[in-house]
Amino acid sequence: MEIERTDESGVTIVEVRGFINFGESAQRFSAYLEELLDAGMPVVLIDLSGIDHVDSTGLGELVGYLQRFEKEGRRLALLRPHTRVLNLLRLTRLNEIFSVYDDREDAIAELKP
Repeated sequence: MEIERTDESGVTIVEVRGFINFGESAQRFSAYLEELLDAGMPVVLIDLSGIDHVDSTGLGELVGYLQRFEKEGRRLALLRPHTRVLNLLRLTRLNEIFSVYDDREDAIAELKP
């Protein structure tokens, strides 16, 4: 799994490529989100266009961090999930709790603090 970060208009954009599943990748992803939480980032947009597989552990990490961000009055949203991931979000009804965006510019415009 590869992770890259950019910042645009007060929104931290995290591009993830590879897999988020049980084991090292989920731990690495979790540690990265923990760093962003600790750094006080007000808005994090996770670009999932480079991820075509997320298992239950990966979904659990996303949900857990969504709750932690919201508890602190911050936002965590998803950008361009791959069709397989989007279908999984719909199947588990997680698309109802996450803000999911198809367009980067629209997401930034709506999310910027």
